[in-house]
Amino acid sequence: MIEPVRPITLADIEAARARIAGTVLRTPLVGLDLGLDGPDIRLKLENLQPTNAYKIRGATNAVANLSEEARSRGVWTVSAGNAGQGVAFAARAAGVPCTVVAIETAPQTKLDRMAALGARIVPVSYDDAWQAVTDHEYAGMDGTFVHPFDNHDFVAGHATMGLEILEDAPDVRTVIAPIGGGGLISGVGSGIKAKAPHVKVVGAEPDTAAPFALSLREGGPRRFTDWQASFVDGAGGKSITERMWERMLPVTDGTITVTLDQTRDAMRLLAEQARVVAEGAGALSLAAALTGEAGEGPIVCVVSGGNIDLTKFAELVTH
Repeated sequence: MIEPVRPITLADIEAARARIAGTVLRTPLVGLDLGLDGPDIRLKLENLQPTNAYKIRGATNAVANLSEEARSRGVWTVSAGNAGQGVAFAARAAGVPCTVVAIETAPQTKLDRMAALGARIVPVSYDDAWQAVTDHEYAGMDGTFVHPFDNHDFVAGHATMGLEILEDAPDVRTVIAPIGGGGLISGVGSGIKAKAPHVKVVGAEPDTAAPFALSLREGGPRRFTDWQASFVDGAGGKSITERMWERMLPVTDGTITVTLDQTRDAMRLLAEQARVVAEGAGALSLAAALTGEAGEGPIVCVVSGGNIDLTKFAELVTH
């Protein structure tokens, strides 16, 4: 049975923080110098995690909080790459087998890294993967399912990032995080709102895949019918599920939609100004901040990951 959605409390977040402390890095928060007239933007560098993405926070907390019986059956998840790496990393540390139902069009870099962490890869289409995360099941999987975003412990793990941001930038006015399934922004928003409800928490989506923006306009969870695949493979889902809508709405203050060209420009700027390699999803938050729609700052942009093939990265930033 799928457990009911419930709020992430400060106690949940503090417990997660203690649980993941030996595995997950407290990532740095660094300023991005955009000149005297530029906005005050700071980067939360989750690309520096051991798996080069924030998902290790939620995955480690979720796997660590499983019962012995649940872990004994092995774990499985669904992923385009970053969640799979996070769960595989956590499973290896716990000494349990891991299977990843992986989107077959995921970058080879991500597929290779999941396999290197010991995961068994089951390639499926994007639609089949999305159906699995909606149904919380996939034919042939008999282990314990660790949902890549619709999981209380997963979201609580991500919420630890919100506490770190407030400690390192107590003057922050807006935090921007990319939106895929919604687990990252639900977590960061829960952490921020638990201690500083005046701080705005804003999403960032590519205009080729912006279901949260559509859902906010229409007042309920919607499917984005004009969805297009792109290099922003770690964000931009086809829909917002009812359960994630319930998680996201109380802890967010809107979303900003950006173009693929704006995302490429943000990837280039991160590389040039901060020597940061960000995948497409990882640059969405900066692209959103640079539109001006989030105000002058201080703005914290979550650089969610850096798992991208370097040849592809070079092609994108020199386009």
